[in-house]
Amino acid sequence: MLASATQPLLKAALWDMDGTLVDTEPYWIAAERTLVESHGGAWSHEQAMQLVGQSLMHSAGILQRAGVNLEKREIVDSLSAQVIGRLRIEVPWRPGAKELLDELYQSGVRCALVTMSEGPMAREVVANLPKPYFEFLITGDTVSQGKPHPEAYLAAVERLQDTDPALTVDHCVALEDSVPGVASAIASGVVTVGIPHQMPLPEDPRRATWTTLEGRKVADLEALVAERALGNVPAAAFLGQAN
Repeated sequence: MLASATQPLLKAALWDMDGTLVDTEPYWIAAERTLVESHGGAWSHEQAMQLVGQSLMHSAGILQRAGVNLEKREIVDSLSAQVIGRLRIEVPWRPGAKELLDELYQSGVRCALVTMSEGPMAREVVANLPKPYFEFLITGDTVSQGKPHPEAYLAAVERLQDTDPALTVDHCVALEDSVPGVASAIASGVVTVGIPHQMPLPEDPRRATWTTLEGRKVADLEALVAERALGNVPAAAFLGQAN
């Protein structure tokens, strides 16, 4: 797609990890249940759904209230170690994710990973990809405020601008599966696609919704960037709307 005053070029795709790139939520839920039960508590599916897309420190606080008698840092380390162990056995890619990543890479569209998982886990996932698809990683341990706050996505845009000062949020598309993740992306001002997985996403005209990444192409993301431009929706209108 050619850039113009009304149709900016798609320059970057910003990927959530858990639930969007990889189907790790079952790994997290199993780790949470094991940890809570080891402290004499019970952990329901409904409780687990409260943690989907949240920062790990926020999740640790909920687990403390469920009876886990550990410091938050200890909880995060325990959960992460269990999930990393599962990833070393099998990385459960989401349908269509690797195919879209590869096409973006071949098309010269920059990609960054924006996840609330911490660095060691994100690097474990990325190491299983066949090519260096991701230019850099923004992880939960590198931001002070987790999703749904927009800090992680704003940090990614700033990193991209280091080598392309002309890039703006209007040139970037975020791919997200969770309510907190979508809220974070929208609040940052980037064009946002919700791909609901573990939980439904409420109706919101500020984002596109895809049922899956399977069969999706770079042209589909380019069309969303063009739609943003033609709709003349100022990205600044979305800033500060995370809750």
